[in-house]
Amino acid sequence: MSRTSQVWRSNVACARRIWGQLPTTSINALKQLTKNLAVSVVAGDLQFLGNHWYVTHSGLLRIAQRHKCCGIETAIQDHLSDPENSKWVIKATVFKSHNSKGFAGYGDADPSNVSSLVRGAELRIAETRAVNRALRKAYGIGLCSVEELGEFSSPSRISTAPPSSNGAHPSNGSGNGQPRLRDQLCLLIRQYNLDPNLVKAYAADFCGTEALSGASRELVDSFISHLSSAAKQNRDALVCKLNSYAQPVEVRS
Repeated sequence: MSRTSQVWRSNVACARRIWGQLPTTSINALKQLTKNLAVSVVAGDLQFLGNHWYVTHSGLLRIAQRHKCCGIETAIQDHLSDPENSKWVIKATVFKSHNSKGFAGYGDADPSNVSSLVRGAELRIAETRAVNRALRKAYGIGLCSVEELGEFSSPSRISTAPPSSNGAHPSNGSGNGQPRLRDQLCLLIRQYNLDPNLVKAYAADFCGTEALSGASRELVDSFISHLSSAAKQNRDALVCKLNSYAQPVEVRS
């Protein structure tokens, strides 16, 4: 079995564990992405939202590293930015080699086009978007990056979960075009490099249920907001809190 086939099978298995059963078209798309970009689902290179694949910032950086990218420069566009209103426009330039003239990309962010989970970090979001666009241009990647999705609220991008027989929406579904709560939680876990099992245990305790799947959508939404705030304010303190949910290891004499 070739290396590419092994990576693809690993990607499919990991994707199904995270997002459940995938449409055949999405599996075929994942196969092509694995072949063309050598991306890894387990490494967090891809996100699956609304039946579409999106590349992540970390995935783009790994692609650039594999191609021996020479450097990336970023600069704030003062004449387009408005710091008082948290509006930023950044230009990023990717140099594929020492002789490269550079591939430029622009990224903008303001409170109207960033998720409430990262409100207050508009400058960093703008830089990430600029770098992503420059990297995609430099390496011919047509796949949109997840960080460019803004509020993640467009109905054309994010599918709405069907209602259950009693008319209620599942606790981790989307009832108004918003992303699935599970996807929001996955993004936070990857963004702050948190242990997913410990986060689930913390979430269940926070929601007062034996398992996160038994919590209502409102409680899960509240936990996600709490986790985001805690991670932004003091990630180290949050990690210590999460470690308290680790199962003790039995010591044998």
